[in-house]
Amino acid sequence: MEISFLQGNGIEALPQFLTSFAIGLLIGLERERNPSAKAGLRTFALVAVLGTLMALLSDKLGSPWLVIAGLLAIAGTIIAAYLNEPPVEDNDPGTTTVVALLLSYGLGVMIWFGLSKLAVMLAIGITALLYFKPELRGFTQRLTRRDLVAVLQFAVLSFIVLPILPNQDFGPYNAFNPYQAWMMVVLISGISLAGYAALHVVGTRYGAPLLGFLGGMVSSTATTMIYAKHGKTNQAMTHLAAAVIVIASMVVLLRLLVVSSVVAYGAVPTLLPVFAGGLIAGLVAAIYAWHKTIKGTELFVPETSNPAELHSAIGFGLLYVVVLLGSAWMADLAGSQGLYAVALVSGLTDVDAITLSSLRLFNLGQLNEQQTVAAITIAFLSNVAFKFGMVFFIGGRVLAKQVAIGFGAIACGVLFGLLIL
Repeated sequence: MEISFLQGNGIEALPQFLTSFAIGLLIGLERERNPSAKAGLRTFALVAVLGTLMALLSDKLGSPWLVIAGLLAIAGTIIAAYLNEPPVEDNDPGTTTVVALLLSYGLGVMIWFGLSKLAVMLAIGITALLYFKPELRGFTQRLTRRDLVAVLQFAVLSFIVLPILPNQDFGPYNAFNPYQAWMMVVLISGISLAGYAALHVVGTRYGAPLLGFLGGMVSSTATTMIYAKHGKTNQAMTHLAAAVIVIASMVVLLRLLVVSSVVAYGAVPTLLPVFAGGLIAGLVAAIYAWHKTIKGTELFVPETSNPAELHSAIGFGLLYVVVLLGSAWMADLAGSQGLYAVALVSGLTDVDAITLSSLRLFNLGQLNEQQTVAAITIAFLSNVAFKFGMVFFIGGRVLAKQVAIGFGAIACGVLFGLLIL
């Protein structure tokens, strides 16, 4: 036992207790608004401080059972309060308040053991979770079976398939790594799934800009095809369809920037001028097209497939491996020209595979920064050209003229960024 501490004034522990007090007040402030809660502002503050006090005594006396005894005492007290006097509202059994109170005690313990920053972050998150109960309930009620299946499929990709794959290089040029290849699948599926879920939850309530943004996050090609059809069949939709298509293609650059930051951060400074040039020019063109839309024009949510489906994931994984090995082989066989040929062809249908492949080769030291940026730029421009052809043949000349302005601006911005490197 540390007698010196017990005999001192212990003022050095005051910051920890003040932090616990603030955390308890924060969570208790939200619970105070709930009429059926048996614990409010003062109770939560006292419980958090008690957690820190019990952790202090446990630490100084060398008896960890004090922390456990305090936890059991708090749990027994709050549960007894609910048993003796059931809540007025039948749909609120009080379990949320019980758990929140126990968490406050635990956060107080964490603060004493030097985890103050984490405890504060958790307290803010817990308070937000408690406060936004109506919004969260409404969100879950809007989820369809397809949305839940999409989340479960992504969980399978991330937490069942990924961990069992070997993290080892195989094949020619040591370019194929099963773990990292599937990690790319998880990365692209995760980004696409976020847009997919938001697209079906948000719907058309926030207009063409958000619809184009989310469509680009999921699949700019699918969004282009859907709106090309609607732009042809409905003349009032022409300007709106053009705006959504341009925004969706512009978002591809933002998506590639996020992917590059995760996969190969060292290439981002060189890629940034290219992406920024295309984004700025595309944004100007998209705003111009959006302002020409007819107010009140009906919006259509593009029907896109779940990007986390196993067959979609396997298909992208195989494409990524083929493009990766093909890029490495062509770069070794024909230098930059061979790599750029692969980028031109593969970029027609999927710009993610060649982007990830180029970044992988960059990390392996088989491509320099200029080659990596040039390959990604060629693939992106090839993809833009493919989508413009789709607009022309599906949507007709009138829509193609509108889209050509935006696509041309994006392409010029990208090329300008490439030239200034």
